[in-house]
Amino acid sequence: MTTYHFIGIKGTGMSALAQILHDTGENVQGSDVDKRFFTQEALEKRNIEIMTFSENNIHEGLTIIAGNAFSDDHEEIQKAKELDLPFYRYHNFLGEWLNSYVSIAVTGSHGKTSTTGLLAHVLQHVEPTSYLIGDGSGSGHKDSKYFAFEACEYRRHFLSYEPDYAIMTNIDFDHPDYFTSIDDVFDAFQEMAMKVKKGIIACGDDEELQHIQPKVPVVYYGLSEGNDFQAKSVEETENGTKFDVFVRNTFYDTFEIPTYGTHNVLNALSVIALCHYEDISSERIKAIKTFKGVKRRFTEKEWKHKQILIDDYAHHPKEIEATIDAARKKYPDKKIVAIFQPHTFTRTKTFLQEFADALELADYVYLCDIFGSAREKSGNLTINDLQAKVSESSILNLENTDGLADHENSVLIFMGAGDVQKYQGKYENV
Repeated sequence: MTTYHFIGIKGTGMSALAQILHDTGENVQGSDVDKRFFTQEALEKRNIEIMTFSENNIHEGLTIIAGNAFSDDHEEIQKAKELDLPFYRYHNFLGEWLNSYVSIAVTGSHGKTSTTGLLAHVLQHVEPTSYLIGDGSGSGHKDSKYFAFEACEYRRHFLSYEPDYAIMTNIDFDHPDYFTSIDDVFDAFQEMAMKVKKGIIACGDDEELQHIQPKVPVVYYGLSEGNDFQAKSVEETENGTKFDVFVRNTFYDTFEIPTYGTHNVLNALSVIALCHYEDISSERIKAIKTFKGVKRRFTEKEWKHKQILIDDYAHHPKEIEATIDAARKKYPDKKIVAIFQPHTFTRTKTFLQEFADALELADYVYLCDIFGSAREKSGNLTINDLQAKVSESSILNLENTDGLADHENSVLIFMGAGDVQKYQGKYENV
């Protein structure tokens, strides 16, 4: 019996996949940099061994799964190739693994993680379900019928998958270090749509998705007229959002979700449509009401000075808009303070004006230095270029977070895909 060795096991997708293999009875270990990440807690709970990168970790008897962030000249990858060990990239292995299940890929420029989490939550109330969520959560079950997983469009990795179903939340221009235009992004989604085997659940309110032409049926969902699944009478309540669902203009049922904002209604509608397609009763689908959310997506806590602190992964202008919208709807009587850390220089440069426009929706804005990535460590613009475009904004340094305490009775939203949590952590420990 082989041992699966994950190169870069602390990555969100990699950690989730390692958890799934472990839960289904496989031997699993992995390696990564010697820095603590939130993804390793679930690995440690399962007693999965995590080593520091070294070619000495690689030996006969291993099957290698390498994270996409690591190039072929990485010392462990070179050693694995030298020994001619079975070798997979993350997305290639996942593409083979999902063939044993009724697989549902959740893809889109925004909303993948929250929607995958919500889908997995509901399906678990119906049948044994395995799932892989992009927040680092994964769970395997030997007798799984369903496999719900997040399928990322970056570098067209999702073309390694041939799922039974796909939920497509939206198509937007992002990852400008790879995609050249919205048309390039659309082409990738169109190609992915051709690989789906049974059906696609797509957001009909998204203009780009209306043009998708696959070989399988497309069921459209949204708030506007003409969608197969339409949400009407959307109402914010004390506990979340309530709405009626109509299936091809016929009333189906009323649903409640414990979250706020149009994007969350749309995410829930996609899950309702998929489950309806699989003949799951509305009573069982109503488990969406008890969904606790995923990591780093509108994660809240109450704080001193009548403040609410929110940690959120928003790193694209559309996501910032959606997060601020949700906060306004949940806390209509509080001021909204955005603390934003841009992620990657190419994205910041490409969307500089769009970021400024989205941030203007907050009452006050703090900006943190741009977070580079493994792919690009530096760029020719700075956070000052963004600040020049955002009125009522300041630069936030780790040394001066105590000024955030001045915003009494406010919602402080820490947003970004880098390490913006360290600013929140510093503020909480002032």
